[in-house]
Amino acid sequence: MIARLSRIVAPVLFGLGFLGLWEGAVRGFNLKPYFLAPPSKIVEQFWSNASRIWEAASVSGMNALVGLVVGTVLGVAMSFVLSRYKFLGELITPLAIALNAIPIFVLVAVLNNMYSITSEIPRRFMVTLVVYFIVLVNVAKGLTQVRSTHVELMRSYAASEFEILRKVRVPNAVPYLFTALKIAAPASVITAFVSEYFGGSQNGLGSRITSNIANSKNAAAWAYVLGACLLGLVFYIVSVVLENVTSRGGGATNNNSK
Repeated sequence: MIARLSRIVAPVLFGLGFLGLWEGAVRGFNLKPYFLAPPSKIVEQFWSNASRIWEAASVSGMNALVGLVVGTVLGVAMSFVLSRYKFLGELITPLAIALNAIPIFVLVAVLNNMYSITSEIPRRFMVTLVVYFIVLVNVAKGLTQVRSTHVELMRSYAASEFEILRKVRVPNAVPYLFTALKIAAPASVITAFVSEYFGGSQNGLGSRITSNIANSKNAAAWAYVLGACLLGLVFYIVSVVLENVTSRGGGATNNNSK
């Protein structure tokens, strides 16, 4: 219990200290609002624009969620294929790396020309692509990097490749999957609102941030940034909760089987 509290209290204290230094620096050096807004002003703008921030966060959050789910499903499915057929891994992995290295604004610009200006498909596609690569690399690693002794033991019992996959490879890959999700969850939010900078409907967090900065409303822009941070934090917390629930359920199942 004390260890859990210390893991929570330490980041909170650090965050409060950082915000205090930020506020003190703005007031002490008399920085102008157009240069750097103080946290107190940002929080004020956050509460006064809460409904608009929620509306924008709902749009960006839905794009991130759709891309996260689709990218995870596709990444897991492809990782099974690559672990089964190694020659495909040697062909597809370099292509996936090259595609993932293309800047976001290039792909979004191309996709925006393919779909209507009100379509959310380009943003969701970008999130899917980013998540897919993260999940593919991690889950494929979990499926292939198993202890040879475990595989040899299963084969000594005349286990089929499917049984080895189900009883050895998949359990070994589950922690890798949740590691990928903890990386991909906030990355999906970042990709969703960054994709909004390059066209499409001006209804998400990214477009509201740029529009407020363009109008020299830095405090309001930072309020939307705060909304994006909270959205990414929610995605990350959900992935952690899912990991804890799954691990406890797996532990209970193993105990019952014993």
